[in-house]
Amino acid sequence: MIKSQFKITLQILTLLWFVSFNGYTQEHPSLILTKDGVQKIRKELGNVPLFDASLEHVKAEVDAEIALGIDTPIPKDYSGGYTHERHKRNFLILQKAGVLYQILDDEKYAEYVKAMLFQYEAMYKDLPVHPQTRSYARGKLFWQCLNDSNWLVYVSQAYDCVYNYLTQKERKRLEKNLFRPFANFISIDNPQFYNRVHNHSTWGNAAVGMIGLVMGDDELVHRALYGIEDDGLPIDAKDNDGGYIKTEGQEVGFLANVNEPFSPDGYYTEGPYYQRYAMYPFLIFAQALHNVRPEVKIFEHKDSVLLKSVNVLLNLSDADGEFFPLNDAQKGMSYKSREVVTAVDIAYQYGGHNPQLLSIANEQGQVLLDDSGLAVALGIRDGESTKFQKKSINLTDGANGNEGGVAILRYGNEDMALVYKYAAQGLSHGHYDKLSFSLYEKGKEIVQDYGLARFVNIEQKGGGNYLKENKTWAKQTIAHNTLVQNQTSHFNGTYEIGSKHHSELYFFDASDTNLKIVSAKESNAYPGTEMQRTMALIKIDDFERPFVLDILKVASQTKNKYDLPFYFMGQVIQTNFNFSFPKIAEPLGSENGYQHIWSEGLGNPNADNSKLSWLENGKFYTLTTASQKEDELQFVRIGANDPEFNLRRDAGLIIRRKNTQNTTFVSVIESHGNYSPVSEFSVNSNSAISKIELVSDTKEYTSVIIQIKANGEKLMLVMANNDKDPDKEHTIKIKNKEYRWTGPYIFIKIK
Repeated sequence: MIKSQFKITLQILTLLWFVSFNGYTQEHPSLILTKDGVQKIRKELGNVPLFDASLEHVKAEVDAEIALGIDTPIPKDYSGGYTHERHKRNFLILQKAGVLYQILDDEKYAEYVKAMLFQYEAMYKDLPVHPQTRSYARGKLFWQCLNDSNWLVYVSQAYDCVYNYLTQKERKRLEKNLFRPFANFISIDNPQFYNRVHNHSTWGNAAVGMIGLVMGDDELVHRALYGIEDDGLPIDAKDNDGGYIKTEGQEVGFLANVNEPFSPDGYYTEGPYYQRYAMYPFLIFAQALHNVRPEVKIFEHKDSVLLKSVNVLLNLSDADGEFFPLNDAQKGMSYKSREVVTAVDIAYQYGGHNPQLLSIANEQGQVLLDDSGLAVALGIRDGESTKFQKKSINLTDGANGNEGGVAILRYGNEDMALVYKYAAQGLSHGHYDKLSFSLYEKGKEIVQDYGLARFVNIEQKGGGNYLKENKTWAKQTIAHNTLVQNQTSHFNGTYEIGSKHHSELYFFDASDTNLKIVSAKESNAYPGTEMQRTMALIKIDDFERPFVLDILKVASQTKNKYDLPFYFMGQVIQTNFNFSFPKIAEPLGSENGYQHIWSEGLGNPNADNSKLSWLENGKFYTLTTASQKEDELQFVRIGANDPEFNLRRDAGLIIRRKNTQNTTFVSVIESHGNYSPVSEFSVNSNSAISKIELVSDTKEYTSVIIQIKANGEKLMLVMANNDKDPDKEHTIKIKNKEYRWTGPYIFIKIK
């Protein structure tokens, strides 16, 4: 009821400032560039190195396109095909040409924008929907409405820049035949695309809103903020990925897309890859609203969550600036992308001039050619930049911050980073991988998350779209470093079930420089089974570099087969167990992702600890795991049932425990030593651990001891499994010795 009243109040206020706006004569440009900002930019030209370099780069790019001439081909291709890429190139160049006209006051750029807009106007009037039928919402210029929305977001900026260059008659013609029909097509004609909470609809909302702001069309701006009131969509309609298009009681429009996917911390539930993509429409439309409709106070909305989210996104990257591949994510995407250049500049301008953002902008090597880009370039020129500090951080998920989250444990200057996911489903781009993790050292993957199965914009690979292996492999639980029960994915790999549940944080503690720890529980992935995974990043003098302690406790009502995979990156160096190779290569199973992994070798423990060592990027790594006699140690390789080579041939080790009800997996991952192919010297290539032991394990407490090889000393972690109260006092007897502590855990060295 409160939520509904809030929405009604907002709509009344919105209508009031719509009415007041009708009496106001809007200046142009005002969307992203402003009239005052253009004058300031012109005065500073030649005195701001990063801005000047960005301007020269854009000028050379646009001049080259002008020399080639204008081409607006009849659409026919998927992503990566000529017509798709040409229209994409056109909207990017149109926006840049409009900016150049304003900054350089050179009419050739305005003429170029005008000529291309009228070429699109002549085409669009009679343009049918795109001939490719794969999308749940086909576009006209592109195979999906998403890309059509990309086009309008950028082109609305170009139109704003040349608005006063065009005659009233020319503007009327463009708006009647191109812009209004375009906005209506991606919204009213495609409510299944537009009226939802998803990164797709965010682009659609921003597109309709931005062209509405340029044209002074109040109805379009209202439609952008609040969606279409009567869209005719059935409840629980779905898109091609199985994600809900509409659920009962769901609010829609741009403000809903700010409210719902972002947690109060600024974490975006689809994950950093799609947050990066959505940050452009979120922040470019927010900047436009701030400039044209300041009454909305968009940068203050939901406690300034859009500005917060930029810092969060930067924290979700490795030492090289590449985003952690949570959920659907293409590896290698980094904060040097054009969307994050936009996000950083706008966040700096409207978020209090945080000097740490300047160091990121400096790495990006470019700024926007607008007011915010100038502010950033001036800050860098004037020596105000300080290094962006990535810290250990726990980010809540869900609109209210109560749907799990993602924790990142970091040591030192990103010497080691552990990414631990206990989040919500992540909408239709989510994967079934509760309590999964990945591990990085200095930006290099050590234990990997697979990411997505897609070759973005590579036409030869399924038109650049998602491949079927994304559902059959990348989303499945076995593709991740987390527990699989009875070779079945979490929530049975069913979106409707997964969307209802999330893991629960037990505790997070990053207060100690040398010990960062997180623990979370999952009780819905498998009915009747509860998992608790505790992961710690530890640095002590006896170890060359930080190591990871991983404790995964499973309690079930029945006996099951448990698989725990570790997808390591590198060349196997040594094991302390024997294994046999299959005479005939066979997949490990027939469904739930198992059909895509080859069984390469099967072994059994020779001792109460099993070790696997590998070499990657000149460093040695060792996985030590506490073994049970009947465990199976299965070497696997991705790529079975993959005739088109859509999957990478990466390796993994699966620890399999059969016919077991309650159990605890304990493992340590070390980084140690180095190898130089130049000197051909191998240094410290062996593990520093002589033994790890699960010394006690009850419903109330779990304790693990790590014995150091060099001096025989022991490290012990004791967990209180059911009481996380930081003030609670605990007492436990281990090997005839009593230990007392306060809080959910204790980590000590035993002499």
